[in-house]
Amino acid sequence: MSKDLEDKAITYLRHLERTDWAAARAMCSATATVWHDDGEGDSTIEENIAGMERQIGAIASMRYAVTRQLSSADEVIQQHVVHVAMKDGARFQVHAAVYFGFADGLITRIEEYAGRPTSPDA
Repeated sequence: MSKDLEDKAITYLRHLERTDWAAARAMCSATATVWHDDGEGDSTIEENIAGMERQIGAIASMRYAVTRQLSSADEVIQQHVVHVAMKDGARFQVHAAVYFGFADGLITRIEEYAGRPTSPDA
C-alpha cells in the first residue's frame, strides 16, 4: 500500500508540472488542507491551487525531482527539488521536504518545508 501512496504523491506533482489543476484537485479529499512554512497557516486545497494558478503565468516550466521518499500505511514524506525555468530566461531550484497525509486513497494533508530559491548550479 505504501508504494501506491508514494506513486500517488509523485502523480500529484506531475499534474502540477503540467498545470492540470483539475487532475491534481481530484487526487485530494474535499476537506484537504495545505500548510507551508511561510507563516500563513493552513489553506484549503482550492486556495492552494488557486495560488499556483496565479503564479504560473511567468513560469515556462517546472519539474519536481524526487530525491527520497519514506512511507507508512497512510502517509508519505519526501524530499524533492523543484527546477524552475521562467519565461524571462531565469532559472532556479527550490529544495523541499513535503508530508502527504492520505485517507481512502486521497490526499488529506500536505505540509511543505521549502528552502530559498538557489541557482541551479548550487
